[in-house]
Amino acid sequence: MTNQNMMCDLQTGVCGEAGDDTVELIDLNEPEKKVKLYYVTDPICSHCWALEPVLRRFQEQYGHYFQFHTVMGGLLESWNGFADVSNGIQSPADVAGHWREVGEHSRMPIDGSLWLDNPVQSSYIPSRVYKIIQQQNVQLADTFLRRAREAVFAFNRNIGTDEVLADIVSQMGLNGADIVDQAAMPAAQSLLEEDFELSRSLGVGGFPTIIMVNSNNKGVKIVGARSLADYVKALSQVLEAESLQVRAVPEVAALLMRELRLFSKEIEIMYDLEQHEVATFLEKSLPADKYSLSQIVGETYVESK
Repeated sequence: MTNQNMMCDLQTGVCGEAGDDTVELIDLNEPEKKVKLYYVTDPICSHCWALEPVLRRFQEQYGHYFQFHTVMGGLLESWNGFADVSNGIQSPADVAGHWREVGEHSRMPIDGSLWLDNPVQSSYIPSRVYKIIQQQNVQLADTFLRRAREAVFAFNRNIGTDEVLADIVSQMGLNGADIVDQAAMPAAQSLLEEDFELSRSLGVGGFPTIIMVNSNNKGVKIVGARSLADYVKALSQVLEAESLQVRAVPEVAALLMRELRLFSKEIEIMYDLEQHEVATFLEKSLPADKYSLSQIVGETYVESK
């Protein structure tokens, strides 16, 4: 920054503007992460997919306040005896319409036709893969969860099959076949059961559920996909803080490099845009040879080249 005032004051010993406080206490440290945030979810939870745009922005801007823990909740063990009477779901075919409704409402693209001809038989299968990767690297596990959701919701791939799961994991630079094999072992189910027990101890009955707990073991539980303001308010309550330090959102180039694929709704939420502004925003923000735009289920998405 160029200082337009070249005057050096003999009394204050300052060249330029001294300001009101020539001696003041400052703190450049990151705030201590005093909050544990538990995100109880499932790979085939449609409302969890709908929450992704808001949850990502919340993590980007307020993640310095909390330790983020993803917990698998166990939505579908198998179709044998399964019935969600309140939502009219008793067979795989019943899920297709429900998913389409969630997709249309949230504008996070959902195809859903796999429930008619190639249904996921159990969400425990991709959940166990998540747990195996999590043992090695928490960040990679969350990347896997994102890639699995893209596959099943937008691209209509059955993430309950070994072939699809191995492909997703391999594209992350890991040994997909080996990890899928490990996920079929009893030890992987034991890891998953630990998450189920934690979920029960937190009093979780539906997904997504986000629970924030402070150092005094007092907190807030939020059930369902909510707005950014709801999560910020809850964090303020847990921290007993009137105001919070808000980080700037990342440049879209950096975000796309990390995520590889972003859907229009995610860009709109992150950068406070209207749907019709996204294409122009990307054109101004990214070199033309670094991204491509495509459409799926009526929604635009951008991919890194």
